[in-house]
Amino acid sequence: LQELVKTLRELVKSLQELVKSLQELVKSLQEIGHTRYSVLSTGYCGVHVIFFPNFTARLPAHCIKYKRRIMNQLPEQGLTQFTNSVGLKFQLYNSLFTALPFHRIEKTGVLLSLLLMVIEEGFKKGQHPVDIIDHFFSRHTTINLPGEKSDLLFRFVQYAERQVVLFDALEDAAFDEINDKTGAGTLKQLAANVREAGAEAALAERLKRFCIQLVLTAHPTQFYPGSVLGIIHDMAKAIAADQVTDINMYLQQLGKTPFFNQKKPTPYDEAVSLIWYLENVFYTAAGKIVQFLKTNFEAVVDDRNPPIRMGFWPGGDRDGNPFVTAATTLQVADALRGSIIKCYYLDIRRLRRRLTFKGVDVLLATLEKQLYDNLFIPGQRTAITRNQLLDTLRQIRDIIIHDHNGLFVHRIDQLRNRIHLFGLHFATLDIRQESSIHTDVLATLAESGTVLPPDYATATDTQKIAWLAGIAAPADPALCTGIARETIDSIAAIKTIQQQNGEAGCHRYIISQCRTALHVMEVYGLCLLSGFTAASLTIDIVPLFETIDDLQYAARVMEDLYNLPAYKAHLAARQYKQTIMLGFSDGTKDGGYLMANWSIYKAKESLTALSRQYGIDVVFFDGRGGPPARGGGKTHKFYASMGRNVANKEIQLTVQGQTVSSNFGTIDAAVFNMEQLLHAGISNDLFTSREITLEPDEEALLAELAAKSHEAYLSLKNHPDFFDYLLQVSPLKYFSQTNIGSRPAKRGGGALSFKDLRAIPYVGSWSQLKQNVTGYFGVGSALAAMDKAGRLPEVKALYRNSLFFKTLMDNCEMAMKKCFFPLTAHLAGDARFGEIWGMIFSEYERSKQYVLALSGKTALMADYPVDQLSIQMREKIVLPLLTIQQYAITQLRRGEENALSQASREVYEKLIIRCSYGIINAGRNSA
Repeated sequence: LQELVKTLRELVKSLQELVKSLQELVKSLQEIGHTRYSVLSTGYCGVHVIFFPNFTARLPAHCIKYKRRIMNQLPEQGLTQFTNSVGLKFQLYNSLFTALPFHRIEKTGVLLSLLLMVIEEGFKKGQHPVDIIDHFFSRHTTINLPGEKSDLLFRFVQYAERQVVLFDALEDAAFDEINDKTGAGTLKQLAANVREAGAEAALAERLKRFCIQLVLTAHPTQFYPGSVLGIIHDMAKAIAADQVTDINMYLQQLGKTPFFNQKKPTPYDEAVSLIWYLENVFYTAAGKIVQFLKTNFEAVVDDRNPPIRMGFWPGGDRDGNPFVTAATTLQVADALRGSIIKCYYLDIRRLRRRLTFKGVDVLLATLEKQLYDNLFIPGQRTAITRNQLLDTLRQIRDIIIHDHNGLFVHRIDQLRNRIHLFGLHFATLDIRQESSIHTDVLATLAESGTVLPPDYATATDTQKIAWLAGIAAPADPALCTGIARETIDSIAAIKTIQQQNGEAGCHRYIISQCRTALHVMEVYGLCLLSGFTAASLTIDIVPLFETIDDLQYAARVMEDLYNLPAYKAHLAARQYKQTIMLGFSDGTKDGGYLMANWSIYKAKESLTALSRQYGIDVVFFDGRGGPPARGGGKTHKFYASMGRNVANKEIQLTVQGQTVSSNFGTIDAAVFNMEQLLHAGISNDLFTSREITLEPDEEALLAELAAKSHEAYLSLKNHPDFFDYLLQVSPLKYFSQTNIGSRPAKRGGGALSFKDLRAIPYVGSWSQLKQNVTGYFGVGSALAAMDKAGRLPEVKALYRNSLFFKTLMDNCEMAMKKCFFPLTAHLAGDARFGEIWGMIFSEYERSKQYVLALSGKTALMADYPVDQLSIQMREKIVLPLLTIQQYAITQLRRGEENALSQASREVYEKLIIRCSYGIINAGRNSA
């Protein structure tokens, strides 16, 4: 008791000091009198501190010291929670793996631990992966036969795969304990800001136009089977409740559940997997966010413009995917409709248990039957509408308020909010196709001489645009075969979906590799040939600019479009709103990390100015996601850093690969990360006076850095052995065989070439090599050039003052943190690939040196200690898989020189593929 009293006295004293410091801090801030501020949660008794991020230098010394102390304390608290709730529990529950029902499992866990020790010691000594594996078998086992060796290696893969799943579940279970759900970037912080500034009216006005749209894509960077997703979900719940018996049971279930798909998933399979997230995560998470806003700010949410929208690509993304057909699109749209109706149906059933009142029970029973019929009775799919659902719930709400004291009315409001969010479509199904397909289809149709002039293919762009704009009748389907018929049918399917799911169900057509105004007008003409008229064209045509050149010429393309009478009339019918997609993956493949980011920023800036000039509301749809090398990372900070020179009426971005599970895998995580995006978009409009993102001198400096980085990246990409290096020493050629995605790894047929290689397997292969070239290469060279010119202090000032540039460097740190060059150090002396390995390693060391010089830290990701430790632990889990994969790749390379039996070749190839699957899934926290 004496110790307790002593502790309490110390606590009271600390709190008194805290309050005194807060009073001094607020007084100092009031003296500054600036309106730009943010609220940072301290974690002490719910106290919040107001800070002006760009005015630290004007604060008194004691305030600066206090701010630094609080900001350092928050990550430390999260790190402690992570260590206790994830790190220690992983060690505890990992011991349960010895009971997994694998063949001879009792030895696998012990031997895998030994293998990890041998690997770590071997890499410290600079040993080759083949020598490390051979040493393990000779020193720690009695296995000599090749078949028995491969059998044990496959068991190691199985074991490590399931360790990754356990780690995923532990992180999910600990999310609330690790993250501050009332602090920076949350809606609770936003609410405090709004009340403090008296900005309720401004918030309501902002929400009339603003929303975030998350578009789920099936890009193959992580794809657990639905059965495994369910186990992760259930296991996370059991871990949170410390139900060891259930955890053990789920681990045993995991041992019996296959991870590896024997055949590629179809586009519909991919859709079903992502619909799982819609049903189990986004449905509840989005509803919670809207309910929070409506509870804290009555009538602030405009139901005509929901603050959150969902998008969907599986089943509609045709770009390079021959397996997506018009029939697939209709099937996926129907699945989305059925899924959201099922969610409503289950909610209605739960409501009936509470709303047993007179006048309400009959309405609910009728509504339940209508939903049931839509789900299970053939021919009833159009018997119910979104407005009908809302009208019935409004009637029920009125009865409850007037006759039953408003009892459980909040439950009705929750369901109404969800119907406003998701309608009968759940997520907007986007259609995407590559521009050259449209060109070929129109040339084929012109050959008939009925819908276009026979000489269409040889005409000028101006003539073609005039003909396309003047199409007055649809094409005769009998004239179309092959890809032409499929393209026409796909656009016609949009009309069918709109009739069944509402216009929100499918209204966007995205054009990959869009390079001219003609490419957009080709889609416009195809819509007219598919049964739409100019007056009834309820489709938004979305150009996608992605390569460095395409991004630089994007404004010119859009200006040509804005001046076309037919397209101007189309924009007028679409409320003068133009969505433009800016992709990242092909940009980084084309020009490297820094140039890709810089080119996207400059494209946004020029497109914003141009669109405002023509009276167009431009909305940017960002193709970002996955690891920082594909544009992921701390994405919300990019939006928070933007000034008014970049349009920000909406935030639209793809959610792909491991981003789905890492940022939106649970309801709590989804709420947290959606709040971060909402906060970034809203607060950046309400509480910033920043007119431009970068000052002119900052832009000039960043342009120089991007140019020098681009030059360094091209020197690597243009190396004569560059593509062969990636092809021979990485799992690139086996990427498509992992069977985690329906889309081929390259465009077109024929042999694999760098030009046709898709960005995702390109980035993914560098990731599995643990070299992550596309996440940092060129950054070190650019910074070194500035240092040589005596201009590094300018770059350090840019790092301190620009959130945009700091976020670029933060994400670069994450890419480098996941590098591990000892894995491939044996290539340093390789006769053919030694030079290129040396170029990559030198650039990594240079980039690390200068990025740390900018941050003033001694370790990568020091500002994000929880992410840093998570990556460290995950990398340790997959280190045996990485080593086994390089062992197999080397054996195959050596086998090309020595006679290797077909059976041995197949075993090594299978090892490479199976290791890829585990490594891919372990990269969850790349997002």
